[in-house]
Amino acid sequence: MSSLPSTVDVTVIGAGAAGLGAAHALKDSGLSTMVLEARDRLGGRAHTIQAGPDVVFDVGCGWLHSADQNSFVGIAQQLGFEINRDLPPWRERAYGKAFPQADRDAFMLALDEFYDRIEQAAQDGKDAPANIYLEPGNRWNPMIDAISTYVNGCELDQASILDIDAYEDTDINWRVRRGYGALIAAYGALVPVALNCAVKLIDHSGKRVRIATSRGIIEADKVIVTVPTNLIADETIRFSPALPGKVDAARGLPLGLADKVTLALADPDALPKEGNLRGATMRTEMGTYHIRPFGQPCIEGFFGGRFAQQLEDAGDGAIAVHSIDEIVSFLGNDFRRKLKPLSESRWSHDPFARGSYSHALPGHADKRAVLAAPVDGRLFFAGEATSPHFFSTAHGARDSGERAAREVLAALRK
Repeated sequence: MSSLPSTVDVTVIGAGAAGLGAAHALKDSGLSTMVLEARDRLGGRAHTIQAGPDVVFDVGCGWLHSADQNSFVGIAQQLGFEINRDLPPWRERAYGKAFPQADRDAFMLALDEFYDRIEQAAQDGKDAPANIYLEPGNRWNPMIDAISTYVNGCELDQASILDIDAYEDTDINWRVRRGYGALIAAYGALVPVALNCAVKLIDHSGKRVRIATSRGIIEADKVIVTVPTNLIADETIRFSPALPGKVDAARGLPLGLADKVTLALADPDALPKEGNLRGATMRTEMGTYHIRPFGQPCIEGFFGGRFAQQLEDAGDGAIAVHSIDEIVSFLGNDFRRKLKPLSESRWSHDPFARGSYSHALPGHADKRAVLAAPVDGRLFFAGEATSPHFFSTAHGARDSGERAAREVLAALRK
């Protein structure tokens, strides 16, 4: 843990991917920099744990989305992290009889046609909630809504069509064998970070910016704020003078909820590696399951939106209990003895995140640019929610931090 200096040129608030990206971009600038992190670790919403003797689990982000454009791919190679380029199991590799291939084909056709309607509707620049573009009476609508909870962290009635259309996805998705969170933590090991240092107030009323933290006061000429939108929206971190435009923008870009669970799997060789398991449940309140990721003896489950919130609110362990019940309903009651809870995320109950990743509420897609805009040439903003096209991703966050660092340097040159 770095000691907390009384003054630096640039303070970066948050040691997630965005804050670490900003700090790296400033490393050779000649400016003194300090990253302030409320947690006792690096990475923010990226976090890898050893969930079992043979199970590495990304509690947060796990996929290098748009890997052909993802800046963490090159970073992984530089740091000696192995990249796994196997196809994800989302569309292929179905296992079991709970979702027969003919039904899967029909569902994927309905899903693709839904997104085609979204894309077409967005061309006129008028925003709307995405759920109005569901085909009336289509039997797959609840499952299309479920997919939104994994992708956007929310149901379609809370998702802006302009925001959905703005997201860029090259459909190339890779993974980090040792964990995405482990990669981001290794990336952050090269910059100065003060851990267990929660920021409470950013006072930009004077000549220099004063940041009040749980470890004391630090002053800076420039500040880069990279915290999740829910912390700004709830004014957990306050600004003086107040910044109502930033608070309003953050409230239009709330963090949705996507949670994960990993279950130890006895007799793993009885199931295929990298399989996909889900049922044709015809409801939004459902999980989807990844069988034996990297060949590990486990099953990972994914839940999102209001259903994930209900499971979190039911208490620690509720996600695992539901996952086991649902998997058993697909594979038979004899399978219950083969599953054992290892770990689960509860991101909405995490005090330093309060959610998973941002989505724009209908009518608020323009708020990403509002949140990203500098204030008075002294306050700068980064984070996945400020990325115009790669929001909700770790590399979008990292790149936004680099962008904010460039803005700091440009302001100093002026």
